[in-house]
Formats: sequence, structure tokens, C-alpha cells
Amino acid sequence: MSDYHDDLRLAHVLADAADAATMDRFKALDLKVETKPDMTPVSEADKAAEELIRGQLQRARPRDAVLGEEYGSEGAGPRRWVIDPIDGTKNYVRGVPVWATLISLMVHGPGGYHPVVGVVSAPALGRRWWAVQGSGAYTGRSLSSATRLQVSRVGRIQDASFAYSSLSGWEERGKLPDFLDLTRNCWRTRGYGDFWPYMMVAEGSVDICAEPELSLWDMAANVVIVEEAGGRFTGLDGVPGPHSGNAAASNGLLHDELLRYLGS
Repeated sequence: MSDYHDDLRLAHVLADAADAATMDRFKALDLKVETKPDMTPVSEADKAAEELIRGQLQRARPRDAVLGEEYGSEGAGPRRWVIDPIDGTKNYVRGVPVWATLISLMVHGPGGYHPVVGVVSAPALGRRWWAVQGSGAYTGRSLSSATRLQVSRVGRIQDASFAYSSLSGWEERGKLPDFLDLTRNCWRTRGYGDFWPYMMVAEGSVDICAEPELSLWDMAANVVIVEEAGGRFTGLDGVPGPHSGNAAASNGLLHDELLRYLGS
């Protein structure tokens, strides 16, 4: 197995730079916000953070491809960095601290590209999570000061905590009745949204989460963190990884039942 720890260290450096840039403009009264063609917001901080990460990658890994939410795909080859400069832009522009920079390295192998490094950095929460394939998942302030992550051992939906983002996507998918059935049968439900439910699944504080519509940059970093913490991450179709356009994550014990409710 390849050693991706140098790439993990680089991802932390990239996250440090992005954190500084995004926190500098968080809650700024003159923050510039535009509406993209898909009617979602993008702030000047989203663009600046992605430009910063791309610039450092160009210097440190000039042969690697890059895919980012704001500036698309650049380069080709067996290694591709996937960036969401601010996951949770709607929170960011309203001053809600639940947002993060997501950085992943994906490597081409059998069946396509697979995440091997993931870093999720949420500076307004003072939290960071990371993982390397085959080496476990961690949270902490730095590589040298970290706690290993482990998913929960909850084995019944009736005892499970379920996190989600919103209802509208499930309604559009025609799955709102099934979604509501799941919420009625769970012990607890909360609409934390964006990256955070996946990190809580990895930590063991949430047992299952799912979203009906996502992009690759929303998921790539989360996959390796959830899996290295002992959980499962698939599309709603049950296919492992971040390529299905939606996501279901769990502690593993509840995954099949989660998909029976929400799967396609």
C-alpha cells in the first residue's frame, strides 16, 4: 500500500492557509456574495480559499490534477485533489459557524478514483478531522495532538441518532414519506447539515446520516474519514464511495437498514 502521509501533511498545510483566509472574512460586513447559475451562493472567501489551495498545489504537486467547486477541473493523471473551499457557504454568509474546508486526494485504481486522504477543517468551530487510507481517522488540533475516531456500536434503528440537512431534497426525490418513516423510528433526529453529520458519524456521536443530492467535492474527504473510523459510506444505491451524487453514511451496523428506508 502506498504511503500517503506526505500528502496528508500537505493537506494540513493547505487547510491552515484556507482557515486563515476564510476566518479573516467570516462575519465581515463588506463580504461580497454572488449567486451562481445553479442558484447557490458563492462568496469572495470561497473563491479566495480555492485559489490559495490551487496555487499551493501547483507549487507542491505540479503533476497532480485538481477539481474544485468554484474553478472546475484542471490537469489529468492518476492523482486528483478534490476541494470544497467552503462547505456550508449559506451558513458562512449568515454568520453561522458550521462550515468547513474539505480537501481530499483521490487516486485512480480499479473501478475509478478512490479517496485516500481526507481533511475536513472547521475553524469557526475550532475542529479538524482527517484520515489516510489504512491508517485510521483522527481529530485534533494538529497531527501530533490528535484523538483516534471510532464509530458507535448502536445496532438498532430505534436507538439511533439520525442527522440530515433538509426535507426539500427528499421531497424532490419522491422519498419524503420514507424519510419521515425513518425519523419516526429513530431515537433522535437533528438537521445539522453539510459536512458535520459525517464527522459525527466518524466520532460515534451520530449513528446514521444521508443526503439526497451532493457533488463529489461535498463527499470525497468525508468518505475516507468515515471508513477509517470503522463506518460505511455509500450512495443511496449502495455503491461504496462518493460517486453516486448522494450519500448514506453509518456506523456500518445500521447501513443496510438505512438503505432500506432511503435507498434508490
